[in-house]
Amino acid sequence: MEIPGYVDLQVNGYKGVDFSSSELTEERFLYACRELIKSGTIVFLPTIITSSKEIYERNLQMISKAIQRDDLKDHIPGIHLEGPFISDVDGARGAHNPEWVLQPDLVFFDQLVEWSDGKVKLLTIAAELEQSDVLCRHAVDKGVTVSLGHQLASETDLQRLSDSGASLLTHLGNGIPQMIDRHNNPIWAGLANDDLRAMIITDGHHLPPSLIKIILKIKGASNTIIVSDASPIAGLSPGNYSTLGNDVILEESGRLFNPETGYLVGSSSTMRECISYMRSLNFIDEQDLSSVGFYNSLEILDINPQSIIDRLG
Repeated sequence: MEIPGYVDLQVNGYKGVDFSSSELTEERFLYACRELIKSGTIVFLPTIITSSKEIYERNLQMISKAIQRDDLKDHIPGIHLEGPFISDVDGARGAHNPEWVLQPDLVFFDQLVEWSDGKVKLLTIAAELEQSDVLCRHAVDKGVTVSLGHQLASETDLQRLSDSGASLLTHLGNGIPQMIDRHNNPIWAGLANDDLRAMIITDGHHLPPSLIKIILKIKGASNTIIVSDASPIAGLSPGNYSTLGNDVILEESGRLFNPETGYLVGSSSTMRECISYMRSLNFIDEQDLSSVGFYNSLEILDINPQSIIDRLG
């Protein structure tokens, strides 16, 4: 069956609108969402990265109110919190502000859920943090899916968290330092854990084709999920920008990076572009492309695909 569009579990913003900005307005948020839907991403989770408590309180309340509108509620089932309970180590932390990174805190997590009016659907945490397993069980008990990323986790850490209810890996192969142990590292450990599905960014910049192929060979299309990790710069023309606390360059190729650190700062691609790149690699057929770009994500969100096809097709 032909799918009506794509599902994206990780969208930081679009066309100049930053979902984690202190200057976000409801009007700008609605504009970004409508433009993203037009691009072919018909179901998605607005993602707030590690932020100050003031931004969390302001933006979670604003976004949770907006996504309950009649024209958005079928498209936006909830919110992804990428942080603040992640590694504070350079490289693993990625573009997240180290001042706002926190250790696992059940009270603050509950506050985040309250500010979101219960709309938090996905939480990314680092598996190696003390009490991360306690937070994981607590979040899962509240109906929140837990993913593991921006971490320096070992095989033991990942097993401990998967035993505690974690079910995903956030952008596997990214959110780690450039230099890692050749055997004991989060990529190998994530590949080896059969209980964790892999989210990957297939924009042509975040992962080399060889690693994408390996992930698909090991996890299989049924346990792989493509996300865009779209930054607020996605959808804009090449140039110099400031986004997610970084001065960045968007090249003609679509590569978006901080020239001082060399690290990528999210992607400039939509799901349509990520799927197109994936198709060009010829690793999987059209049925499996539908799985990694539509069906698997809806399963994570506990949404009946047929209901989306009927309402949005």
